[in-house]
Amino acid sequence: MRDVVVVAVIAVFAVLPFPDTLFRATGWELILALLPAASMPVRRRAPFITLGIGLSCGVALAAAGVVSPSALLATAVSCYSVIDLRGRRIGLVTVLGAAGVVFFSNGLALRGDLFDSTTLQFVLFVLLAGALGDAARSRREFAAAMTERAERAERSRDDEARRRVSDERVRIARDLHDVVAHQISVISLSAGVASSALETRPERAREALTTIRSASRTVLSDIGGLMSLLRADDPGESGDLRPQHGLADLDELVRRFGEAGLRVELRRSGDGVSLSPASDHVAYLVVQEGLTNAHKHGTDGTVIVTVGRDADALILTLANPVAVDDIDSSPSGHGLRGLRERVSAVRGDVSMVRTDEEFRLAVRIPAAGRSIRA
Repeated sequence: MRDVVVVAVIAVFAVLPFPDTLFRATGWELILALLPAASMPVRRRAPFITLGIGLSCGVALAAAGVVSPSALLATAVSCYSVIDLRGRRIGLVTVLGAAGVVFFSNGLALRGDLFDSTTLQFVLFVLLAGALGDAARSRREFAAAMTERAERAERSRDDEARRRVSDERVRIARDLHDVVAHQISVISLSAGVASSALETRPERAREALTTIRSASRTVLSDIGGLMSLLRADDPGESGDLRPQHGLADLDELVRRFGEAGLRVELRRSGDGVSLSPASDHVAYLVVQEGLTNAHKHGTDGTVIVTVGRDADALILTLANPVAVDDIDSSPSGHGLRGLRERVSAVRGDVSMVRTDEEFRLAVRIPAAGRSIRA
């Protein structure tokens, strides 16, 4: 539609009967005046060709003593297309060159009067067309850049949302393991003890059933607290719902494992270590996970827990015997994986070694925050 309008306007300027004969093309000159209009439909695909046709017709008519408004208008439209489609550097050189040709060709039509105000306006018109073409190109590039930036921002938001969902899934899995896995392990092992001792040692079976009942109540309470935490709209409202045990609860933890049938030797060395609340909770989880694994995979139901320190860190070591045929197996499982993640979160280190029929878990947690007695 725009091409039709451009062609029509140029054709009208070619046949328009101007009062001044200087701008009026007649006879064969009319063909040269109309030829630039015919080239306009291809100006987007070949702007240099249409510019060349417009300038050539304008120069030929100027040699015949006619300043052709149609040829000059076609030149201006072509300059607009060149700088719009081919870029600023090439377009600027082209527009300046076209303006120079129009300036001297008008002087040729006026027999050397280069600065006639009537014809200088055509030079200014060509320059104005080039400026408008540059503005159109800049506006289009700006719109494209904004669109790309918006799309990139949208992709970044999607990636960030996926990352947060993944992190949240890992966090929920860790919390679920911390809250549930230990108690379920105690229930499972106690159920095995009750089943095997039901006929021969009824009192031992009753103790195991009591342990199962206590562990069941604990896990139900912990699951309820975890569900409340996950459903809370305001994280600040749920800060006290998550169990935050620390090394101060170590004796109670050892007692519970003792009731489940695990013999725990707890050794403490050195003074208390200054830990942040988060590091204190992680240290508790280290011992809990180590005792759970010793209970599940140990051979004689014993484990040695050592709580010590070096210059600036808490050192936790758990060692328990393992079966000979299990020595070559590598430590694995969601609990140990989650343990590594939690210890790394507080800038600690974890090492797990199987040597001489023994599995040893060693954890180093840097000291910080408040003083906590292990």
